[in-house]
Amino acid sequence: MRPQRLVDLLALVALVLLALSAYLTWSIADPGSGRPVVNFNGYAVTRAPLTLALASVVAVIVTKLAGTALRRLLAVLMALMGIAAVAVALQVRPNEAELGRLRPELSQAVTDRVVLSTGVAPWLALAGGIALLAAGIVAALTAHRWRRPTQRYERDPAATPADQWKAIDAGEDPTI
Repeated sequence: MRPQRLVDLLALVALVLLALSAYLTWSIADPGSGRPVVNFNGYAVTRAPLTLALASVVAVIVTKLAGTALRRLLAVLMALMGIAAVAVALQVRPNEAELGRLRPELSQAVTDRVVLSTGVAPWLALAGGIALLAAGIVAALTAHRWRRPTQRYERDPAATPADQWKAIDAGEDPTI
């Protein structure tokens, strides 16, 4: 598999996993005493996974249009976004006070204690962060071998407008 395709695949996997983690259950709060259980999705807890997923997609698209130096810089940024996603997945665990601010029915004034548990979303964010980190590393190491997409569309500096008109008159496409 070509390195560009591998980076695209890893970035797509990271996008799907990070976006899923934003919409699936991140924390579950059970206030007890017959009150309903409250689920918090990733977007309610932290907006970081979705933001990092969208930023990584933009970075991958720009790497396709950039030169080698900018590609390497963007690859390092993708790797840093992967590290940030891993850090968010491992460290963001809201406590009872934070959840009480988000949902008043979980505050200390209403309930004696709240039992917290974690959903599956942080694990998806962790996997997405690892995929994004891997995409950044592969892109940084192989950026010099990537094909430049703009080579096909570059103009021949020696061609004059008169030469281009002659090519059109002859039935040729001067842009190819």
